[in-house]
Amino acid sequence: MKKSVVAIVKYERPKESVRKAVELSGGLDPLPSGAKVFIKPNIVFWTKEVPFPKWGVITTSRVVEDMVVLLKERGAGEIIIGEGTVTRKPKDMETPAHAFETLGYNTLKKRYGVKPVNVFERPFKKVDLGDEIELNFNVDILESDFIVDLPVLKTHNQTVVSLGIKNLKGVIDIESRKKCHNTHPEKNLNFMVARLADRLPPIFALLDGIYTNARGPGFDGKMRRSNVLVASSDVLSADMVGAKILGYEPEAVPYLVHAARNRGRPMDLSDVELVGEPLEKVSSFHEHDFKYSEGKYSLPLPLARQGIKGISYRKYDLSMCTYCSGINGVVLTAIRNAWKGEPWDDVEVLTGKAMKPTPGMKKTILLGKCMYQANKDNPDIQEMIPVKGCPPQPKSIVKALHKAGIEVDPVLFDNLDRLPGFFMSRYEGRPEFDEAFFRIEA
Repeated sequence: MKKSVVAIVKYERPKESVRKAVELSGGLDPLPSGAKVFIKPNIVFWTKEVPFPKWGVITTSRVVEDMVVLLKERGAGEIIIGEGTVTRKPKDMETPAHAFETLGYNTLKKRYGVKPVNVFERPFKKVDLGDEIELNFNVDILESDFIVDLPVLKTHNQTVVSLGIKNLKGVIDIESRKKCHNTHPEKNLNFMVARLADRLPPIFALLDGIYTNARGPGFDGKMRRSNVLVASSDVLSADMVGAKILGYEPEAVPYLVHAARNRGRPMDLSDVELVGEPLEKVSSFHEHDFKYSEGKYSLPLPLARQGIKGISYRKYDLSMCTYCSGINGVVLTAIRNAWKGEPWDDVEVLTGKAMKPTPGMKKTILLGKCMYQANKDNPDIQEMIPVKGCPPQPKSIVKALHKAGIEVDPVLFDNLDRLPGFFMSRYEGRPEFDEAFFRIEA
């Protein structure tokens, strides 16, 4: 049996380190001459409001440019860099354009002729993934000859890790993404993510671990300078090795379990050949989860330890999609800051699509359109306080919390796009967190 080759390389120098990862893995050997190539970086979030440091959240521009250079050397034809960054306002096309400009993708266009593409400005095509699953994929990636998948090496608070296969969620449309975050007992988020690579052209995955992210995937995680690259022409093998580098056995990552089963693959890496750095030398445990207290008043542990009482804000589940995920942390921060020592009046906040109200609670906030639709007629709700928007609007959330007796500061919600600056300021002045990795000199 031929084994899949996975290269592990320490990042040391521009161009040289990515080149070494590509050569050791043989990842570009199948590239046809003149091939149309689709590069998929990871831009999970962007804001124009602050000079947003991107360590551990976004694929480094250094790795993107190095891959473009290697593709041109190998005789690639048209090269597209495509991503579908979710913004708070679904019709916002200015923010993704600002990201492409700031990250240097337009400079790559001038220098190498690559084409940056916001997938939300391009057509989508329905793809049958089997088991009655149909998702809409960007046509550019479907019509390419070869895909270069460039995720960040990071954990994820819902899927444990977010690597090569998960990164492909960025090329499906919004309705398909919402479909992935469903309430089906078996065909859940992990089940859906596991199939994202199955009907696509050949994929070379290079996991960018120059910076890694614990408790990811966003800017509220804990960033590290890790200097590791993982490369393979088999995206599942790359992801299984990436999971181990982050401290997780592949069988502990549900979407990898599904993907391996779908492909008839073992999970012990017995059919994988590791080359380059020893796995144990580069591995380091990255926590993926946020811990919550148990009982009637469930809260994130920092809030529970603060002594906050009279409110339950249960842990998110797999059905909570990206839009509500993006506001979730802000709501919790606002609640934490609003606490003055007096218990609130049995308030419960429900999120996602699957949660049900707790009998006996006096006030139930249904956060988001999906939660409202799921529980609007539930008899266990004494006083319903709905936030019906998709995505839920900040002013509506403030109004709902105020109605529940929680006097959150509206300023937090008025300045949502400035929030990343608060979280990322902890890394300022530390030389290992170098903004130059996200710049391409003109």
